[in-house]
Amino acid sequence: MKISIILFLLSVALTQVQAQDKLLTRNGTISFSSRAPLENIEANSQTAVSVIDKKTGQVEFSVLIRSFTFEKALMQEHFNENYLESDKYPKALFKGRIDDLSKINFERDGKYAVNITGQLTIHGETQSVTTTAMLSVQKSNVLANANFSILLSDYKISIPSLVADKVSKKVNISVNLKYEPLSQP
Repeated sequence: MKISIILFLLSVALTQVQAQDKLLTRNGTISFSSRAPLENIEANSQTAVSVIDKKTGQVEFSVLIRSFTFEKALMQEHFNENYLESDKYPKALFKGRIDDLSKINFERDGKYAVNITGQLTIHGETQSVTTTAMLSVQKSNVLANANFSILLSDYKISIPSLVADKVSKKVNISVNLKYEPLSQP
């Protein structure tokens, strides 16, 4: 009986230690913009979910494609039905790591420019992405900001010739996340 209690307490303690190594957000902001001569397109989502493992530098985030909102409802409809096919490919996913994790002291307030490398999956296609991110440690929270560009053709997103002048072939993506320590129930 005593061994069972000790094992239980040890497993709870280990779970708490592991949770302290992870940072989580459930309401990260991901925006994208496309600049073209005839029309600019912008959309935002504030529902990105992301986790950072402070010990390994592993980073993951996902966002539902349908969560992006546009200024014009027709753009949003075309985005989901014609371009990203969100019924078939419901989310975008990034899995990667902080390359220079040793630059960051998660126990001390400060700003850290780091390189992040990983795999971005959109529209069923996966491509390598490398970018610089700014991490700001503030008490136990971490703010993360990154900007990078992708080519729609890399993700097999087709632009009909009828609107080819309205849509840029390159999209700029902005990621803004506020992480908090992952707590166990």
